[in-house]
Amino acid sequence: MSNRAESFLIGLVGDGVTPSLTPPMHEREGDEQGLRYLYRPIDLIELGLPGTAVGDLLTGAARLGFNGLNITHPCKQLVIEHLDDLTPDARRLGAVNTVTIRDGRLTGHNTDCSGFAAALADGLPDATLDRVVQLGAGGAGSAVAYALLTAGVRELDLVDTDPARCAARAAELAVLFPGATVTARTTAELPALMPRADGLVHCTPVGMAAHPGLPLDAALLESRHWVADIVYRPIETELVRVARERGCEVLDGGRMAVGQAADAFRIFTGREPDAARMRGHFLELVAAEEVAA
Repeated sequence: MSNRAESFLIGLVGDGVTPSLTPPMHEREGDEQGLRYLYRPIDLIELGLPGTAVGDLLTGAARLGFNGLNITHPCKQLVIEHLDDLTPDARRLGAVNTVTIRDGRLTGHNTDCSGFAAALADGLPDATLDRVVQLGAGGAGSAVAYALLTAGVRELDLVDTDPARCAARAAELAVLFPGATVTARTTAELPALMPRADGLVHCTPVGMAAHPGLPLDAALLESRHWVADIVYRPIETELVRVARERGCEVLDGGRMAVGQAADAFRIFTGREPDAARMRGHFLELVAAEEVAA
């Protein structure tokens, strides 16, 4: 075995990514595996660049010897035209959050989708998936809906405050998953939908530190429901807390954050990450943030 540690140079491109917990998660797992692993945020806001600069940044990263980039808002769609290839999931989703740079070729992956799938399988292994209500049909919501349908959800009720976006997303998913029923709904329909649902997945900003509150009436939650949130700052959102109090099985947003990071680590390095160890480190990082705040 070579005594020279294999090295990896990775970046994260997006708006406001400097405080992201993804770089320290990746670097710690690299340390644990004996890799030289350096992960740098490339913050478009700090650089004064628009999302459309992602193509130039990709070219620069390839020239500078980066092994890959994670891509976040507002570049997940914008990056696609600059890539040489897409994985089937990324192509079907029309969104990329992970790019590998190998032998001059740029390949786009989507670990938001696989990360939520892993989170669901690991955190709620016995969840009934016949009928699910999902709040939020934006970028992250698209990946989550795709993961839910891939996992075997038979009826998916998509609820969004933007009816046009919701209808478009439901129509796209219905084409991709002809064996399932995907229906665009409004928040006004929730009282009729929740009694028939097995579970609820939350993919809107409500519950974040800057957007406190509940995304639906707590009275609609029954103990038989399982509830998954993708918000992880704070890790215990009001939805997670209330659902737990009402006897629901709960999946916190940290599960998806760790799932997508673990999948990206595997794609970048070819090494199998220790997802449980990464979750432990992630929870340490979140706790330290909350103490500092």
